[in-house]
Amino acid sequence: MHVSRGILVQAEAPVALTIGNFDGVHLGHQAMLARLKEAADRLDLVSCVMTFEPHPREFFAPDQAPTRLTSLREKLELLAEAGVERVQVCRFNFNFAKISAEDFIARILQRGLGVRWVLVGDDFRFGARRTGDFAMLKACSARHGFEVAEMPSFTVDGLRVSSTAVREALASGDLDLARRLLGRPYSISGRVVDGDKLGKKIGFPTANMQLRHNRPPLAGIFAVEVHGAVESSPQQVTRGVASLGVRPTVHESGKPVLEVHLFDFEQEIYGRHLRMDFLHKLRDEEKYSDLDTLTRQIERDVENAKNYFLTLHPVQAHSMQSVA
Repeated sequence: MHVSRGILVQAEAPVALTIGNFDGVHLGHQAMLARLKEAADRLDLVSCVMTFEPHPREFFAPDQAPTRLTSLREKLELLAEAGVERVQVCRFNFNFAKISAEDFIARILQRGLGVRWVLVGDDFRFGARRTGDFAMLKACSARHGFEVAEMPSFTVDGLRVSSTAVREALASGDLDLARRLLGRPYSISGRVVDGDKLGKKIGFPTANMQLRHNRPPLAGIFAVEVHGAVESSPQQVTRGVASLGVRPTVHESGKPVLEVHLFDFEQEIYGRHLRMDFLHKLRDEEKYSDLDTLTRQIERDVENAKNYFLTLHPVQAHSMQSVA
């Protein structure tokens, strides 16, 4: 998949395009991407996604913007898995926000991207003050030489699939609903970084994963499966128990930390890039009076996570012990 950044002056090749934030790349997004690919193949065009960095709401009101489901890297990986051939990442700033809807169509879609077919959602808006919509695209399509298609809402069990619905499911700890909306377990990817090694001192060594954003969409203690821990077999699944939160018993910074204790694992994994799938929430994060009380609770968390995995199909997993 080819990734371009910014606004192109002249199109390299005609494209079939869809536009959006694609945060989470949930089932609704996946339905759009499948339709995009079908049109691109039928019309002999390059399938292209236009997305924005940062999210427009992060730019205009960072304190009120929704939490991100995926980092840009995670989003690009998911788009590549969906078979998208090209992604245009537009930097959302004051200059981009001032582009009129008419100029967006003529300069960006027609000249910059060479759009021949474009698919947008039923709530799509574009241009300065969000004045552009599907009706405007349709009215301008013949003059600018492209077709326009509209994607209706995608539902699961009567619920409209959206990034907001996924965030709400994660925030409430309903990982099963999040999985149904995403079509896969919710996951976070990141590199293993050095930690304070407290877990090792109390008998539960952990791997600390780097978080791309300071406001993850979920928090608590979870049963997880990790991909990428076994160097000789990157696709092998390793099971464990993870903590995502501010660790109030041992820190007062308020900064979220993601750490995982993987069962029976003895490999060194600093610097390795992992993907963690969140399967089941065990409990909310709590503050304990001392480390002994915390240690006893971690023992219960490990036991509860292992009992949860006994209810699933068996996975041959290595475990991790010598990491932080």
